[in-house]
Amino acid sequence: MENILEVQQVSKTFSKSKFSLENVSFNLPYGAIMGFVGENGAGKTTMIGCILNTIKKDSGKIKLFGKEMFDADTAMREKIGVVYDGNNFPTNWTARQLAGIMAGFYTQWDNALFLKYIENFKLPTNQKIKHYSRGMTMKLAIAVALSHHPQLLILDEATSGLDPIVRDEMLDVFLDFIQEENHSVLLSSHITSDLEKIADYITFVHNGKLIATVSKNELIYNYAIMRCKESQFLTLDTSDILAYRKRDFQIDVLVSDVKNAQRKYKNVVIDHVSVDEIFLMLVKGERI
Repeated sequence: MENILEVQQVSKTFSKSKFSLENVSFNLPYGAIMGFVGENGAGKTTMIGCILNTIKKDSGKIKLFGKEMFDADTAMREKIGVVYDGNNFPTNWTARQLAGIMAGFYTQWDNALFLKYIENFKLPTNQKIKHYSRGMTMKLAIAVALSHHPQLLILDEATSGLDPIVRDEMLDVFLDFIQEENHSVLLSSHITSDLEKIADYITFVHNGKLIATVSKNELIYNYAIMRCKESQFLTLDTSDILAYRKRDFQIDVLVSDVKNAQRKYKNVVIDHVSVDEIFLMLVKGERI
């Protein structure tokens, strides 16, 4: 069993908002971190809801740990740690009270591990959650998600709104989590700089559609943008063009094989670019 999560042709339509998730497919291997990237409203949260079976998909198939998950599969749910953006718990509770409640929910709850995370994150155990900062609240949610020994960690915009120091601290926690080869992380985010640091794969979605799933190394080392004059653009092999955008005095062209482009187009400026710029090209660029 190579994949901890398999999403196969999943679709979901909301008639009131007219938003549709359309035939989305991707696989998350064991021992890997996948960044799930898209602008607000792209369908990331809907997809996560379908994975967790909190939103009923219209069609397609989702497998977790090699099996489809149904409402009665409580043992499978215990293998998944989930963190949502925003308040995850009643704010009048303290971390210590929360631990007592979680122990009743999860058969694998590890209070010693929870207290270790709380200590490492420097969180007060007897202070009400409503007095926590956003960063503290998110650290608490991550501590809870990890303290019942999950194999799959799913985070929906969990690092958004955090200052860079706290974000970096959380990224280290995720990297430590996948040191066990049967652990994986699905991290929904629009902060692509975070994903450049830790992701093994990046899945791009836009307007409910899958744009691409690519390994991070391939994006960093193989993808590039050619800065072309119009006369140079007209000479390009169309099979080399993933997407292009016209600027004032040039045309930017996204390619997926930088060495091939450098060999074929010696007089064209070619730049390695960030994941953010690649995503913008995939979303806003034109196709041939």
